Amino acid sequence: MKFNQVIVFSVLCVCLSATFTSADVVELKGGQELTGDIVAEKHGKLYVDVGVTVLAVPKEEVLAYSYDEESRESSVPAQEAGDVNEITVGAGSGRLYYTGEFQKKTIEQGVAEVSEAVVKVTSPAGMGSGFFINEKGYLITNYHVIEKETKIEVTVFKKGRDGFDKETHKRVKIEAINPFVDLALLRIVESGDFRTAYVYLGDIEQVKVGEQVFAIGNPLGLERTVTNGVISSSARAFEGLIYVQTNADINPGNSGGPLFNLAGEVIGVTNMGYIFFGGLGFAIPVDYVKHFIDNRDAFAYDKDSPNTGYRYIQPDRRRNKEKPKMPGGRD
Repeated sequence: MKFNQVIVFSVLCVCLSATFTSADVVELKGGQELTGDIVAEKHGKLYVDVGVTVLAVPKEEVLAYSYDEESRESSVPAQEAGDVNEITVGAGSGRLYYTGEFQKKTIEQGVAEVSEAVVKVTSPAGMGSGFFINEKGYLITNYHVIEKETKIEVTVFKKGRDGFDKETHKRVKIEAINPFVDLALLRIVESGDFRTAYVYLGDIEQVKVGEQVFAIGNPLGLERTVTNGVISSSARAFEGLIYVQTNADINPGNSGGPLFNLAGEVIGVTNMGYIFFGGLGFAIPVDYVKHFIDNRDAFAYDKDSPNTGYRYIQPDRRRNKEKPKMPGGRD
């Protein structure tokens, strides 16, 4: 951070310190303290409403920060001029995810902005990937990653001074499951002030064949692996469902991870790939994900019956027990 920016921060903090009787606090590495409302954490920055303006503070210049719980009740993500046209929480107070319209970037820039929101999901049966959809610890993964398991761990990768620091959370609650579309909604259960980085969900109708995409996940246990490619098909049908097809490499361990466009928006959840044939990867379209989250009450997890996301109704049994006659009168 430039010296004159630090001075501006210091002046604003002094002038507005009396305005916020209850507020969030950001400690800068230069020794200054910024007081206001942290309205968003995205693209490697903290957005702090200091009363007269919203400041975008690069996270690499932040030593520590803390939230005031009362101020978080009504907070919404801020807009960054020149980078985003619109950010919404969605229609309805129960919406758990954010959407927006962002400018396209390089893959390198995109990875730097969204990588903290991608996690590793492990259970006794195996390992996969996932991603946070809001700051409260809600995350999406594939159902088959946690299938028939209740002991789940989530590893979070947070940017530190010397790379990424790993945090493993063992208190993970299954909120909803839908085996038919292979999706699961999880939540990290932590006491106190627990906040996470998160990603924005895109729009499948805006996905174009040939556009560049990238995936982040943990294939074969290789954490935070990035692969890139293009959209091969935006509507590939398999067993009654539509999938996004990409030539970005998708391998075991990528399951449940995000597929991003160049705007850094999630456009799909990776869940299938051909191990012996490169360039054939598939992802669940983001609109399926939105529908699953919006209707999570219908797919709510039942601890007494953990694997019945749906159930087929059996037809009535035959009432006539006699052996049916063959056509033509033959037995």
